[in-house]
Amino acid sequence: MVKLQINGEERELDVAADTPLLWVVRDELGLTGTKFGCGMSLCGACTVHVDGVATRSCVTAVSDVEGSQVTTIEAIDGKAAKAVQTAWDKLDVVQCGYCQSGQVMSAVALLSENPKPSDDDIDAAMSGNVCRCATYVRIRAAIHEAAKLMEA
Repeated sequence: MVKLQINGEERELDVAADTPLLWVVRDELGLTGTKFGCGMSLCGACTVHVDGVATRSCVTAVSDVEGSQVTTIEAIDGKAAKAVQTAWDKLDVVQCGYCQSGQVMSAVALLSENPKPSDDDIDAAMSGNVCRCATYVRIRAAIHEAAKLMEA
């Protein structure tokens, strides 16, 4: 049995300690906003927050997050999250949408730590998030917009 804090709820799950967090989130808990992309921590589709830090859930064993607070896209909240969601909508960032939960989770983590990121800061924080529709210019613009919204 593994005890996890996911989206503010304590959950006890009968899974192997080395089970990737992604599969627990999706298959055991039914939280399908977190996506499977590559399974090797290369694309960012599986990004969740572990104690506020953007983390690739496809390569994170559930035993590694026992005692930590895991937040998925379904429960992302707060000033940075609301600003990112508003900016994403305003600038029409999403095309196919598959990568967007990971993109949003990474953007929220960035803005929570650095509320006024430069282009270089954004590129560094988002570099591991792949978007096959190539909306990178809109993603960067939306992060800048979200930063402005957080100032208001």
